[in-house]
Amino acid sequence: MGERQASLKDDLARMTITSVKDIRPAAEALRDIAWERANLRVAVADNIASKNPLMDDEGAILASEVFGWNGPTERWWADTRLALSSPLPRACRYESEPFWVNAEGYRTRQPNRYLEAIDLNNFEKRALTKAAIVIPVHLPFGQIGAVSFCAADPDRTDLSKEYEEQADELSLLAYRFVAGCVKALRTRQWLPADCQLTKREVECLRWASIGKTDKEISMILGRSHATVRFHIQNAGEKLDAVNRSQTIFKAAQLGYLGYAA
Repeated sequence: MGERQASLKDDLARMTITSVKDIRPAAEALRDIAWERANLRVAVADNIASKNPLMDDEGAILASEVFGWNGPTERWWADTRLALSSPLPRACRYESEPFWVNAEGYRTRQPNRYLEAIDLNNFEKRALTKAAIVIPVHLPFGQIGAVSFCAADPDRTDLSKEYEEQADELSLLAYRFVAGCVKALRTRQWLPADCQLTKREVECLRWASIGKTDKEISMILGRSHATVRFHIQNAGEKLDAVNRSQTIFKAAQLGYLGYAA
């Protein structure tokens, strides 16, 4: 094993979280690793859809207490609108690989036309940085986290060198950290364990997810209206859903319905 591989293995071990008490030491390790590797500062959101900042076992906000985002214009974690307005978390909804971005555009390993359509006007004001390497963290059940790495020099606009040299390994560390935090903090199980839908149930739900009625689905699949309704209701019972909409939503979160490319 090469020296760099051994170092990465050690760094990943420092990111391993088995309980809530491990979150702060792992956050401190991630902060130190990013700084030692490339003088990068770290910003972490375990769930871009949540208004609540990531905290340690004593309720301390990591963005402030560990990652040091306390300047007058740095308190991104206190602005609940950023998940909707900032181009950083917005891009994480359309991309699963590391990218870097500034006011001139997104840079990814492979082209992504969805990113090309995102408005980057007033980038610095909306993103609260002039440039960032961003690691989208796509987790089970549709949850999306985001880890951003920004230059220590706030005027830096080009992170291409850091991206090429560090993004892949930082991605592994970021995923291990965020996934560990989410598992440790999860207290509610609202999706049934080991739920298995049948082929017919999935077929019916896929058509229902794009707006087809039971009558239309019955015509498409060559089954009776009652049979289609039975399959959708049966899937709902397996998913512990209260109605048709929640059945579709939960099936999508478990990856049964796919997506349109």
